[in-house]
Amino acid sequence: MSATSSKPFSGGSADALPPVPAAEVDASCRLPVLMLFLSAAAWLLAGSVLAMLATLKFHAPNILADHPYTTYGRVHPAHLNAFIYGFAVQAALGVMLWIIARLGRTRLAMAPAILAGGLFWNLGVFLGIVGILCGDNTGYEWLEMPRYGSGILFIGYLAIGLGALATLHQRREPRLYTSHWFLIAALFWFPWIHSTANYLLRVNTVRGVLQAALDWWYMNNLSTVFFGCIGVGAFFYFIPKMTKHPLYSHGLGLFAFWGIIIFGSWGGIPPGTPLPSWMPALSTVAAVLTVVPILAVAVNIKRTAAGDCSQVTDKIPLKFICFGIMAFVVAGIVGPVVSLRRVSVITNFTWFVPAHQQWVLYGFFAMTMFGAIYYIVPRITGVALCPRLAVSQFWLAAAGIICYVLPLAAGGIHEGLALNGGSQSFPEIIVNTLMSLRISTTGDLLMLLAHVVLLLNLAMVVKILCRNCVSAFLGGAKPAGVAS
Repeated sequence: MSATSSKPFSGGSADALPPVPAAEVDASCRLPVLMLFLSAAAWLLAGSVLAMLATLKFHAPNILADHPYTTYGRVHPAHLNAFIYGFAVQAALGVMLWIIARLGRTRLAMAPAILAGGLFWNLGVFLGIVGILCGDNTGYEWLEMPRYGSGILFIGYLAIGLGALATLHQRREPRLYTSHWFLIAALFWFPWIHSTANYLLRVNTVRGVLQAALDWWYMNNLSTVFFGCIGVGAFFYFIPKMTKHPLYSHGLGLFAFWGIIIFGSWGGIPPGTPLPSWMPALSTVAAVLTVVPILAVAVNIKRTAAGDCSQVTDKIPLKFICFGIMAFVVAGIVGPVVSLRRVSVITNFTWFVPAHQQWVLYGFFAMTMFGAIYYIVPRITGVALCPRLAVSQFWLAAAGIICYVLPLAAGGIHEGLALNGGSQSFPEIIVNTLMSLRISTTGDLLMLLAHVVLLLNLAMVVKILCRNCVSAFLGGAKPAGVAS
């Protein structure tokens, strides 16, 4: 535990009870966390199939053109919602529950309620995706799910969140570590921004361009604050654990926490939008100031690792997490740069925007969650994941996101310069970007293969678990494949 943080806060409300052994903590997390991870992997694969179909529409628009539910306007938002709500939020909740239980040295509380919440969450995602494909789309980016899907999501999140809070309350370790701050903030942040955006966009609807401003606010808070806090909380837990070095500075971690919370929640509004000028100006200032806490995170992690990079090649989870750290820093620097007016006039409304968005969601967050999954699953199941499949997934996912982002970013800059130059017609500019799209399709394919490998690896774990249960029930010998 000492390798997780330095000078942690003390929370005197915890009872003076002996710590629960780590094996019992992991056993209490087995069913809820494994269900969340399996569901997340399944939705990730489903979203990848939808993403592949959406990108193929640019190369062959006649593919499934006779079916309205497979048009680009429905498939693309269905892919985004499957990724964000089916995979990203579910994986984040699974990682959060396990870390809170492990840091608190206590069993996971309200496991049946968490399981029920996970079922409700997946039901809400399923109904929401089906609604989008059937044309019941709200039109708000990242909030396309119809009201009935969002309502069920909220019920599921409430059950899982209550379980996380109960686990935190009954912790046997009275100290609050640096990771706690980020995870607890994220736990409360998502229901606040999600309920606020849904209420003001669907129930008591704001008018005019304020709808777009509210949607930008939600997207920025979800990607920068919620996913950012979950990712940084995971960095500050797993890096010290896997490098066997204590966190370099608790104070620097606290500074990064407040910087992300204060500045990260104000960005997202592009310059030049038809809003009062102070709103995009404030958004730009906040985006630029967000660089400071991001650099603080990078310095803290670098000092924690003490320059020892030898373990990256030995530990598979560390490969994913180090890639996520690199992507986090790069995205944190590029984001403020493209929020400047002189840069935004070139990159806005081009392929650069989805490239940067995918780099944040996948390069940073998804890769970090992959590393966390590969670290947590063997501990909660006692079954070792296949290392060859894990390494294959890493290289497929890393190559996929790079092949996706770099061509689209370069094509977006070329597109923006051409649009501002005025020497080419719009159809000519679109034709010139087709090569970037074709290369990015290769990235989509590689990521799809990576997700197949992830689901296959987790399915093998479930198979071995089921075999163990049958063997124990029949009194047979324990099968091979169990982690020591």
